[in-house]
Amino acid sequence: MGLLWGLIIGALAGWIAGNLMKGQGFGLLGNIVVGLVGGFLGGLLFRLLGLAATGIIGSLVMSVVGALLLIFIVGKIKKR
Repeated sequence: MGLLWGLIIGALAGWIAGNLMKGQGFGLLGNIVVGLVGGFLGGLLFRLLGLAATGIIGSLVMSVVGALLLIFIVGKIKKR
């Protein structure tokens, strides 16, 4: 069940981040990948800042923050 929630949160986080940064999503699979990698980056960032995210909403917020960071970094790399 945890894997299913991870995929759902990843897809939702990727979709939210895609809409905030570009105005569009990346498709279901792209949203899941961006959200999952964003969740990992968000977790690292939150730990470095001494913050904690608990529950489904906390995981979603952390994943969205990480996904936004991921999209920003990829956008900067692509512009070169």
